[in-house]
Amino acid sequence: MDGTDALSISVIGDLANIERDVWDGLANPADTPFDPFLSWDFLQALEESGCATAASGWQAAHLVAREAGGAIVGAMPLYAKDHSYGEYVFDHAWADALHRAGGNYYPKLQCAAPFTPVPGRRIFARDAAMEAALAQGAIGLAQRAGASSVHATFASEEQCQRLASLGYLTRVGLQYHWFNHDYTSFADFLADLSSQKRKTIRRERERASEGMRIKRLHGDDIKAHDWDFFFRCYMDTGSRKWGSPYLNRKFFDLLGERMRDKCVLFIAECDDTPIAAALNMIGGDALYGRYWGRVADVPFLHFELCYYQAIDVAIELKLPRVEAGAQGDHKLARGYVPAPTYSAHWIAHPGLRTAIARYLEAETPAIVNEAEVLAEHTPFKKSE
Repeated sequence: MDGTDALSISVIGDLANIERDVWDGLANPADTPFDPFLSWDFLQALEESGCATAASGWQAAHLVAREAGGAIVGAMPLYAKDHSYGEYVFDHAWADALHRAGGNYYPKLQCAAPFTPVPGRRIFARDAAMEAALAQGAIGLAQRAGASSVHATFASEEQCQRLASLGYLTRVGLQYHWFNHDYTSFADFLADLSSQKRKTIRRERERASEGMRIKRLHGDDIKAHDWDFFFRCYMDTGSRKWGSPYLNRKFFDLLGERMRDKCVLFIAECDDTPIAAALNMIGGDALYGRYWGRVADVPFLHFELCYYQAIDVAIELKLPRVEAGAQGDHKLARGYVPAPTYSAHWIAHPGLRTAIARYLEAETPAIVNEAEVLAEHTPFKKSE
């Protein structure tokens, strides 16, 4: 008898209706590295603060798998969306194509950590059969709700491969990650670089630090005034980049309250006046650079706070890598190398599905080729 025969799949519209320990036991089981962005604390803070709600176009529709006795044994963080913002896997052209054909792309269903381009597990299941049941449940929900599609963004490659048997199309993307080759210091990392790149990074760090004090705050060291300044930076930079930042002050209050031990905040001060800040999250096997902002322009300070300080912390904590967010080929010269990302997409409309499949057949090898070309231009010694 298949273990999924006794399973029932249901929808929960508010993460607060799932016990914290139950969700975390599925999202971050003891045998996997801790992912802060899948935790109940992080996702529920997005909902409670109003950042991920129906009003913002992120209506929670989390799927849970229950055994016959009612116990929750699997889950899929899922949102009904009426736009494509805050995802970092861009499908606006797909939406436009369906609209031109007379169809409606929205609503769609998004399996993701909202506003967070961090690869990780997307369906929490004990085995492939339960994973398939949840993924099929998302398709069934889309069909009942009249949604055009289901998207599991920044999933693992292996999960995308399994979902392909259910009709999900795999899309490949590209990020830049820094990998820790058992370095004991930043100087060890620099020793792996070519002489010219080593000099360039040293010069950038020197320029960024001239007349500057950089504070590294962790956990309880981050005080209310530090969060106030960071949020000022976040709003200033986000308003210029996106027009309307996704996150509000209440979210960061909740983050500092519930996950302060996972937060590392860098603040740059000039004459005791803070001028820039960068927030990072500590995971089980990575340091995640998330948000940055500044209220004054200082050459190379962005590189120092977002990339070099993060490398210092990863080495200190013996973390295998640093993930510094989406896009940014300028990271390449700073030791962050091309790393593929994967997403799975189920498309209801047969014509659109065929068109997207053809598009991905051309896009995927182009992305792979781009990664190979970029890998030839890393700052590391060619003998490496």
